Amino acid sequence: MRVRPGADRKGGFCRGFGRRLGLAGVAAVLVPGVGFACALPPSVILTLPTGHYITAAALTVALTAVLGAMVHLMPAMEERLVWERPVILPDTVTSYLAFLVFLGLIFVGFFGERDPMHNLMTLVFWTGVWIAVPLASMLIGNVWRSINPWIAPVRIARSLLGRTGPIGLSRLGHWPAVIGYAGFAWFQLVSLYPDDPAVLASVALGYWLVIFVLATLEGEEWLEKGEFLTLLFSLIAKVSPLWLQVSGRRARLMGGWPGTQVLRMPPLTVSAMVFVSLALASLTFDGLMETFWWQALIGQNPLEPTGRSAVMGINTVGLLAVWVLTLALILGAIVLGRGIGGGFASGPVMLSFLAIAAGYHAAHYLVMLLTAGQYTLAALNDPLFTGESFLGLPPYYVSFGFLTDPRVMPMIYGTQFAAILGAHLLAVVLVLKLAGRDARPVAHLPMTVLMVAYTVLGLWLLSTARTG
Repeated sequence: MRVRPGADRKGGFCRGFGRRLGLAGVAAVLVPGVGFACALPPSVILTLPTGHYITAAALTVALTAVLGAMVHLMPAMEERLVWERPVILPDTVTSYLAFLVFLGLIFVGFFGERDPMHNLMTLVFWTGVWIAVPLASMLIGNVWRSINPWIAPVRIARSLLGRTGPIGLSRLGHWPAVIGYAGFAWFQLVSLYPDDPAVLASVALGYWLVIFVLATLEGEEWLEKGEFLTLLFSLIAKVSPLWLQVSGRRARLMGGWPGTQVLRMPPLTVSAMVFVSLALASLTFDGLMETFWWQALIGQNPLEPTGRSAVMGINTVGLLAVWVLTLALILGAIVLGRGIGGGFASGPVMLSFLAIAAGYHAAHYLVMLLTAGQYTLAALNDPLFTGESFLGLPPYYVSFGFLTDPRVMPMIYGTQFAAILGAHLLAVVLVLKLAGRDARPVAHLPMTVLMVAYTVLGLWLLSTARTG
């Protein structure tokens, strides 16, 4: 859950913002150590040799790409059957139950506690849906499919209305999902009250109704293209080493190397590539916007934040700039690689960045899961704060003491480091497999440089000074 101290910051548009952003962005990637001198909560990170971590990770990614391109020794990423069983609960049943839970959360959002730390609407969405579901999808496959709150209502509505055909929304590709995700990213990162339970409930209910009407008109299959949560979680799940294939009343659990499913996906369309770049950019800007570096860039004192409302304009521009820059750098590396060495079709190679999106999502939100997750568990145990214990848990105090524990924080940072590095190594392997047989080793050089820079940036964002 995103509760940020001093949630209002002051700022304004400054002359030459675009040029300064570009130059400072390059400097941040190439010289990440400049931010290490400032305090960072949790400050235990400052005692770690993060510069050595970043250097080692960058070298590892570079050497993996170079050696892989030269000797072509890549793992055989084949799928295999783990076990097969009958379907226990059809997705119609689980989706309908999820829809009822959604309605309950909306009610709690409107009429429950206004404190976001004590309201299940805020806690379940930001901690459960936005963090736990993607993390589970990376490990055991697309769990969102079973709890999607639109599938059952859409099926019921189309059956009652006698609708069997579409109205042509599929011709729009993934652009509706791009628009939905862009609006969500702005709401999450820039808007004033993303944690207010009533505001979140209003936005969630309004969005659900819009998607419900469109999916009822077009068909539930459109959700995979046009609904951003369904699309995002299904893409993230493609890096999972386990996944479920349902055919009729039989379910087959498949297994393979992480990313095996990615190799079997069709090339991404233009709208899908824009969507993936947005997923990367929103995570990057989420980490960037609270750094001392960003605060200095927009003329703010990071030690005296003046308010979120005052920097809505500049942060909106910043989010858009990071999005455009991310897409431009990825496509530029692909085009340059194709120009100097052949191969490198944009649609297939762009698939490799799904691994980076998944890994950075896991690393970026790990601490939030460990902190806000405690409030979520306490609220689920006693949702009305009447002293009940629905989960059978004894009374306990939410504690953030582990954030200053010199024994625990290195393990947490090590887990984040492993997620970032592992995601980039997987992305390198996928690029080597997806670039095409016509691609010469030199064709991988631009993408390797980009992967190394992205690794450095991701680890720097985890270990630099922040305002909240």
